[in-house]
Amino acid sequence: MKAEIIAVGSELLTPDRIDTNSLFLTAQLNRLGIEVVRKTIVGDEPNSLQREFRAALELADVIIASGGLGPTEDDITREALAAVLQRPLVQDDEILKDIEAKFQRFGRVMPQINAKQALVPVGATVLPNPRGTAPGLWVEDGKRIVILMPGPPSELEPMFIQQVTPRIEARATGARLFERALRVTGMGESAVDQAIAPIYKGYRDVQTTLLHVPGEIQVYLRLWSVDQAAAENRLEEIVERMRLALGESLFTTKGEEMEQVVARELTWHGATIAVAESCTGGMLGERLTHQPGSSAFFLGGVISYGNELKSGWLDVPKELIDTKGAVSAEAAQAMAASVRRRSGATLGLSITGIAGPTGGTEEKPVGTVHIALADSQGVQEKMFRFPGDRGRIRGQATVAALDMVRRYYLHQSTRNAQ
Repeated sequence: MKAEIIAVGSELLTPDRIDTNSLFLTAQLNRLGIEVVRKTIVGDEPNSLQREFRAALELADVIIASGGLGPTEDDITREALAAVLQRPLVQDDEILKDIEAKFQRFGRVMPQINAKQALVPVGATVLPNPRGTAPGLWVEDGKRIVILMPGPPSELEPMFIQQVTPRIEARATGARLFERALRVTGMGESAVDQAIAPIYKGYRDVQTTLLHVPGEIQVYLRLWSVDQAAAENRLEEIVERMRLALGESLFTTKGEEMEQVVARELTWHGATIAVAESCTGGMLGERLTHQPGSSAFFLGGVISYGNELKSGWLDVPKELIDTKGAVSAEAAQAMAASVRRRSGATLGLSITGIAGPTGGTEEKPVGTVHIALADSQGVQEKMFRFPGDRGRIRGQATVAALDMVRRYYLHQSTRNAQ
């Protein structure tokens, strides 16, 4: 089965709102064995929405429209669909009573304008909405299904899971989407593709997609199949071959964030960490503390943006800053060693750099970042030259810092095995 998702609302055509519903719906539909072949955003204009419904009915078996079911003049989704299917709208008294009761529970009288939400195309099945006043609608037209859902995610998501999912499952063909998400760091997109292209080109039934995000390359493998065991085995075969081709640059085959991988390593080894950040301004600590249970391994951090704090709180000698600079291997090493010593952590991790757009020099251009990791045996440091704007440089720096911790334990495991 194939599906189209239509996001309705003129606000979604501005830079002020993002259509997040389609991401949720795509994941749910794929899980049910339905392939999403098109997503569309349509403003609150009757002719445009009617044209999109007609096109979707020619293309897809399932059409899901989100939004435009409210009580105001610009909420036109049910009216547009009724016009396309040539079905009159009739008032559903049960819906009207439910809306009135919801207003009464809050001590208010229902405005007459909300009666519009009780209009239903003839033959439609009502999908109750316990979290709002706009009910959903399930409309069948021959073999095609049109589902109208409210726009707020807090209303759409439970409605889909509780009411739409069971209805679709009863009609599913049995084919499902199986996928793997590999994430790679320390390699560019071209280098990753060069390493794995000879592998994925041999599997024509598997769709392979490469995406670049700051600090990493994501590789997605997707396969539609009715045979779960065969699909899982085929994907696992590809993953193992890619694992060998990518080496230690591959940090997960389960779609995990880098900080999830690092948190697992720290927890597994019973280790703790403290951070000292300059140009990233707390981003590194935020990523680590975003993980549940982070208090077991994250002791804290210092945002030493100014040189005075680097010297006063992190014991970076003023003479070192004067001679080598705050953005230097020596400064990074001193910051990592000091935050480890002062906190009592197993590891001290530091970042200092020039995120721009100003502050760069010929010797140290914008994007220059030094990262250091200290343990009881000493300090290791690495210098990077990250491309992009300020946000991208800071994001790449945090990924690289976390990756230094990951590789630390990877190499430690290798040494222990030897």
